Amino acid sequence: MPQGSLARHLVSRLLPAVIFLVLLDLIATWVMTRQISLDAWLLEDIFWSMILSQVLLVSLFAWVLISGVRSGLESINRLSEEISQRSIDDMQPLDPSWLPTEIAPVVTHFNDLLVRLDDSMQAQKRFIGQAAHQLRTPLSGLKLESELMLARQLPDDVRERAERIKSVTDRMIRLGQQLLVLARVDSSTQPQDSFIPVDLCEWARTSGAEWIPAARASQVQIHLVAPEEPVWVDADPLLLEEMLSNLIDNALRYGIGAKNIRLQVGANPPSLAVEDDGPGIDSADSDRVFEAFYRSPRANTAGSGLGLAIVREIARAHGAWWSLLSRPAFPGTRIGIVFPGPRIGAKLTRQE
Repeated sequence: MPQGSLARHLVSRLLPAVIFLVLLDLIATWVMTRQISLDAWLLEDIFWSMILSQVLLVSLFAWVLISGVRSGLESINRLSEEISQRSIDDMQPLDPSWLPTEIAPVVTHFNDLLVRLDDSMQAQKRFIGQAAHQLRTPLSGLKLESELMLARQLPDDVRERAERIKSVTDRMIRLGQQLLVLARVDSSTQPQDSFIPVDLCEWARTSGAEWIPAARASQVQIHLVAPEEPVWVDADPLLLEEMLSNLIDNALRYGIGAKNIRLQVGANPPSLAVEDDGPGIDSADSDRVFEAFYRSPRANTAGSGLGLAIVREIARAHGAWWSLLSRPAFPGTRIGIVFPGPRIGAKLTRQE
């Protein structure tokens, strides 16, 4: 049996105990047959003595067997626990050096699979990011041309077509920006390296104010509820800006009939929530709205289905939790982000 194998481990743990039990059984038999006068014993006494000794030996053997098997499987249980505690973005190979030789080849092949899967995912993300970047320039040119056309006197049918071209171009440019953000918050790019201390209260006040004109155009009021004292987190301000933009845009776009949007900052733990009093999100969609490119079949507004997926990825990059409440638990829709607090370099990953 090779060194470090599970079979060798079990034999080394079980063989001494089995030998001890066999010797114990032989000693008990020798005592009963050589040292005790059988004339003084009744057959019933001999029967019950044998039954008792065999039950004791079987119990001891079962305990030794179970403890040996458990100790042999301890390494496999540790491996299972290590895998279960990993985040969904962690593609680092597992260490097979402390595993039995029977299990190590499985882990080695599993590591090879992780490497190939990670290479495939990175290639896909690089392609999406590069394609979005390359499309941005011609789309910006097309948008400019459509705006120049609309600035002139045009027949009604031509103006209608130009407006449609501009609307579609705006959507494509927005989609490209969202794809670039998704590529930026990829875990392999280490967005944590650009984290700085950010006061959530002041940041939410400044960033939320930029959306007031768009909210008023939709006849919606934006309110801020925040502590007077600063609430510090380690974050990338540009990514936070994109996250808040997607949350407010989502509330304005899909919160049909909403009159108020509230930005709420919490101090303990540091948190940010965007609430609206719109119709809410259907319970059938609440588990899927954070998936990329998912659009509810009940949605009657144009969109790419990337807004909340970007919110989720930015929250992950900041080691934050995210949650969603809607009707009937909440009168509208509430999306909350809970940050781990100021901890630069911790590189945490949190999930809902």
